[in-house]
Amino acid sequence: MMSGDPFNAFALPARYNASRLLWDNLAERADRPAYYCDDGVWTYRTLAQEAARIGNALLALGAVPGDRVMMVMADVPRYPAAIMGAMRAGLVPILINTLSPPDLLRFYLEDSAATVAVLSPAFHSLFDRDFRAGTALKAVLVDGDAVLPGQTDWSVVRDASAELAEAPTGPADMAFWMYSSGSTGRPKGVIHSHGDAIYTAETYGRHILKIGPDDICFSVPKVFFAYGFGNSVTFPMAVGAAAVLYSGRPDPAAIFQQIAKHRPTMLFGLPTLYTALMRHADAEGADLSSVRLCLSAAEVLSAEISEAWAARFGLNIVEGLGSTEMLHIYLSNTEEDRRVGSAGKVVPGYRVKLVKPDGSEAGDDEEGVLWAQGHSALAGYWNRPDKTSETLRDGWVQTGDRFLRDADGFHYFRGRADDLVKVSGQWVYPLEIELALNEHPKVHEACVLAMEMPDRRMTIRAWIAPRDGLDGDAALEKELQDYAKATLLPHKYPRRIVFLNALPKTGTGKIDRAGLRMLAEKSEGDGG
Repeated sequence: MMSGDPFNAFALPARYNASRLLWDNLAERADRPAYYCDDGVWTYRTLAQEAARIGNALLALGAVPGDRVMMVMADVPRYPAAIMGAMRAGLVPILINTLSPPDLLRFYLEDSAATVAVLSPAFHSLFDRDFRAGTALKAVLVDGDAVLPGQTDWSVVRDASAELAEAPTGPADMAFWMYSSGSTGRPKGVIHSHGDAIYTAETYGRHILKIGPDDICFSVPKVFFAYGFGNSVTFPMAVGAAAVLYSGRPDPAAIFQQIAKHRPTMLFGLPTLYTALMRHADAEGADLSSVRLCLSAAEVLSAEISEAWAARFGLNIVEGLGSTEMLHIYLSNTEEDRRVGSAGKVVPGYRVKLVKPDGSEAGDDEEGVLWAQGHSALAGYWNRPDKTSETLRDGWVQTGDRFLRDADGFHYFRGRADDLVKVSGQWVYPLEIELALNEHPKVHEACVLAMEMPDRRMTIRAWIAPRDGLDGDAALEKELQDYAKATLLPHKYPRRIVFLNALPKTGTGKIDRAGLRMLAEKSEGDGG
């Protein structure tokens, strides 16, 4: 599909459906493992047959090509089968965060006008008649036999044909959605096209992962997350490799057990995961000898954890940066060429530029807002023309993230474009303080935010989970404040530190910054 410059050489036929990622494996790799899970092994043949049955069942339930299908599913093989089957039938699967509260699920239903929902058993009780009333839902399909009135059990899938013709879609046609988490306001429906997923395989998958048919991917971030979708679905399917799907909670002991049981060759995580794994008691005896490559994305990994991981397991953690809007990673380090704390260089097949406030491009060692370009970029936001025009500009995606690029082409995250705040008359980037605190030996995890006080002045607050066995007391608060002042500048320190046993996480494994801010604002409102 590509030769030479991946950006200019990428081409797909006029008729293309993203389900070919799965079906193209049937000619030569039908009996190879596609997924390992605690319930057994699924081959590509089994997966494609289940996908066809699901696609046929969705059509039988009244969905027509172009309809949205809301999927609230655990990470089990039927999830990627449902995604592929829906797309092959010309439907548009929407991958939903399984930790979404009921009011947000209702928003997704109303916003997307989904006509069918596909649910894992754990979620079917939410979708009762009252919850569905007033929406466009025609049917609710449950992966199980126990259903509520008005829902359909999995027998309709078991009875459906295992053959399904490919819908006549093109590379630019709507294929699937994910909702952006959104730091403010309601999440936005991010529309991706049929050509987007294969492009990430031809770029990041080929050039950074160098994935082959004998690899086994284990992504701790779930399939509903754009990062997890690529790791568990796109990349392995594109080359006939396998993936491990784990539907449980990502606690360190369970993750080490999954690695020991399934022997993956690639491990995908977030900095919060690697921090938790490295500081867990099981790390000392864990066997990661099957793993050839460890990947991290979404947030900045601390140098301490990176170095400790390499010392313990003999593996460097390769960091990168991606987004739901770009579908996967477009800036990345490599095993051979890496800088700790950097998002890396531009992945072949993508273009980026750093734009200064005056609209000119930043040079080396200058900060600017990151703009990205690549064939996997979103087509737009559903029903949000204002946000679409704000983000998509002349073929570029304006990310809103500030970066600095050094003379060697490595990019360093400097925070959001609107994160600069004035505290006591001096400018401060909260992220800079957070990165410093995360390097302190007594800190397990830190989150630093700017908060507005009742008199409209800004202050800096930190939430910190101390290392095991340490108390978050006044002495530790002063020690950390002094450390930040000495490491950075005297005015760059958190005026208040809140100690927690653990920092809350979003469904994608990131620190829940919005949740911490809301709790702080509520506490201030209650006089706490």
